[in-house]
Amino acid sequence: MSKLMRLLIPQKLKYRLFAAFVFLILLPFCALNLYNYQRIESLVQKKISQQSHYQLEQMYRTLEDQISIAFKTLIFLKQDETVKSVLTHPEQQSGLENKRRIENIFKNLNNSFFLYNPSVYFMILDLYESAYTSYPPRESLIYKDLRENPGFDRKLMNPSSYHWVPNDSNYVLRDVSTSAYLLSLYAYLENTQNKPYGMARISIDYSYWLQSIHKQSDLQQQYFIISHTGEDISQSVPKSSLPEQVKARIAEHPQQQYFIDKASNSLINYIYVESLDWYIVNRIPQSVLFVEIEELKRQYFITFFALMGIFLMMTFVIATTITRPLSHLQNKMKAAVQKSLKIRLPEHKFRGEILDLTRTFNTMLDDTNLLIQKLKTEERQKEAVHFQMLLAQTNPHFLLNTLNTIKWIAIREQNEDITNMTLSLGKLLEASLNTDKDLIYLKDEIGLVQAYVHIQQVRYRHKFEVTCEYDEDILYALVPKLSLQPLVENAIIHGIGPLPGNGLIEIKVYREGPGTLIVEIKDNGVGIEQSKLKRTERRRPGIGLSNIEERLRLLFREEGSMDILSSDQGVTVRFTLPFLLSTPYGTEHPA
Repeated sequence: MSKLMRLLIPQKLKYRLFAAFVFLILLPFCALNLYNYQRIESLVQKKISQQSHYQLEQMYRTLEDQISIAFKTLIFLKQDETVKSVLTHPEQQSGLENKRRIENIFKNLNNSFFLYNPSVYFMILDLYESAYTSYPPRESLIYKDLRENPGFDRKLMNPSSYHWVPNDSNYVLRDVSTSAYLLSLYAYLENTQNKPYGMARISIDYSYWLQSIHKQSDLQQQYFIISHTGEDISQSVPKSSLPEQVKARIAEHPQQQYFIDKASNSLINYIYVESLDWYIVNRIPQSVLFVEIEELKRQYFITFFALMGIFLMMTFVIATTITRPLSHLQNKMKAAVQKSLKIRLPEHKFRGEILDLTRTFNTMLDDTNLLIQKLKTEERQKEAVHFQMLLAQTNPHFLLNTLNTIKWIAIREQNEDITNMTLSLGKLLEASLNTDKDLIYLKDEIGLVQAYVHIQQVRYRHKFEVTCEYDEDILYALVPKLSLQPLVENAIIHGIGPLPGNGLIEIKVYREGPGTLIVEIKDNGVGIEQSKLKRTERRRPGIGLSNIEERLRLLFREEGSMDILSSDQGVTVRFTLPFLLSTPYGTEHPA
């Protein structure tokens, strides 16, 4: 045993020093560096994989948004009186006129909902062998074939008379879409007695949507849509497919979200679409995804092995040049060790690489913050769009031209009542059509109320009186446009209308403290409970109070509120908003 140890352990000092340096310093240092590098590489791969999965979640939200918009479109078609009129009484207009009216509705839907979704198509059938589409059909539509489509089978629909068909055959869109299948929403349009008067089909070209996302991607990645059973539904690259073992692993681990497929050396990301029982799968080659890491690894190991060779050679040279006495040798050894440590430790040169990696992480964090800011901006834009949609409920654009025609006819016929009513109504419509301003002067809002009251005075034969009480110094306070008129309308129709005698509506606007404006509309009508008892069934739900309350929330957040006080002697509606005083046009100081 001792002989073996003597053979293994060098006898000369320089070899001992060299062996001690290699085994006690260089090799542990190498092992430690390799371990740390592997940890950094794994962390980077995990972060990149999570970011890639986050992008897939964005795709999922986009698909869910399209499905949600399809539901909203169906609700809109069910509530649209023009659609109901054309489908129920097609004989009232010519076929070309009915087609033009339906196509205008489709065009408005595209402008409102699908500005960034050109892959959505509509089809409506009536019960009188007429069909209307938002796209030029491949050939003449045969009503019987369309009506007998299995998607319109009532047995397959839920109690709300609609259902989704994930793999709907693309049998009339060949000139518009090359996809073999569409995601379609089939539904019956029913009246208030649940009797159908038409059918609707809203189709989403998910293959086109998938290919458009693939074109927008910077990486050489592929997208797939598969069913829960592993059936191929669509892919972003034609004639591409996922291996069966990948599909099997997705089915076995539906919650795993992503994994590395060693067979194809690719990162597989996937997400489950519960509403359709689909998986959206993303495949990215690791050679593309981790190209920077691979390049960094290559540079690292080249530098590492080069330095290690240099260190070994320098150590051996230093050890072989030791010829001085032991004391002097010790001092030299200390100096050599110190020098070797400075050269041998790669922090000085290798730190630049790590610094680049750190900067890469900082860039990723900056990108994440930028995405958060974009999401916040999109939320604000959505709220703004929501606000405009709420405001648009009182904006009947299509009536203005007709109203002007009626006005000129009344002037020609010298009918002053109709002329004055059309002028007042025109003033209201012009104000509602001006969507550039959300807030207007109080005096302008009172003017709109007076125009509306003039119309209602003619209708109700001056059955009621409206008074306005406010201070002159708040005439130029800013209030939401068309906020008083719906409240006065509710007071007239639901409060004063059922009243046997004459009615009184009082409008009071005053400041409360330095920064709050109070608006009150009080009537002496029958009250909310009596009004509900006498109210007849309406064709559409009321939007006045909820519209104003939602607009106050969107405009002023917690600073805007609305209260309703009802009794047998009438109703008082009070809403609160911040006091904002504006400078009138043409003056330098506020009024």
